[in-house]
Amino acid sequence: MSPPSPKQAVLIDILSRATVIPVLTIEDPAAAVPLAIALRDGGLPVIEVTLRTTAAFEALRRITGEVEGIVAGAGTVLEAEQISGAMACGAAFLVSPGATPRLLDAAEDARVPMLPGAATASEAMHLYERGFSRMKFFPAEAAGGIAYLKALAAPLPELGFCPTGGITLANAPDYLALANVACVGSSWVAPAARIEAGDWAAVTALAREAAALRRPALVPAG
Repeated sequence: MSPPSPKQAVLIDILSRATVIPVLTIEDPAAAVPLAIALRDGGLPVIEVTLRTTAAFEALRRITGEVEGIVAGAGTVLEAEQISGAMACGAAFLVSPGATPRLLDAAEDARVPMLPGAATASEAMHLYERGFSRMKFFPAEAAGGIAYLKALAAPLPELGFCPTGGITLANAPDYLALANVACVGSSWVAPAARIEAGDWAAVTALAREAAALRRPALVPAG
């Protein structure tokens, strides 16, 4: 088992800071800062801002420039060109739902780490060959969920996953109980209706509930 690369070590550290990473789709840049503060104050210091809206880059820029104590990454990275834009906005890490050779090549050249997506054993093995020991398991529930991750643990003990897709407060503890799960990603802590209403107290309450979840088993250090 080889030691992690410097960028993988940074990613492992980021993923160890919270058991739940909020996956945020921000339509209005004005909501970005209060949303990030609400999540941070609720005990969730790591967030993923998805690049699914025209406001995403500006939202990310405002969060990284104005909110202390938050580690913000860029999610739904689909193209190599998005990597430079995300880094210019201060993204500390990158997240993709899957991986292509071109995207992985660009990720190797990036100064920040990437959490690439995998849904099968073959995809996970390919990513490990490319130097990634931490991956997003997506879409988690649709791809086999807890049973599938359990099956991967024995043949691929070096790998740690962040399951995303169908994760809720109800099933998150079962995912976090798996030895090969570093954390989970979900949008339940920041519902669109609460964001639109500016109900930051409700978001903070949901974040506290999520932050109270614990991971009873440690992810292998490889």
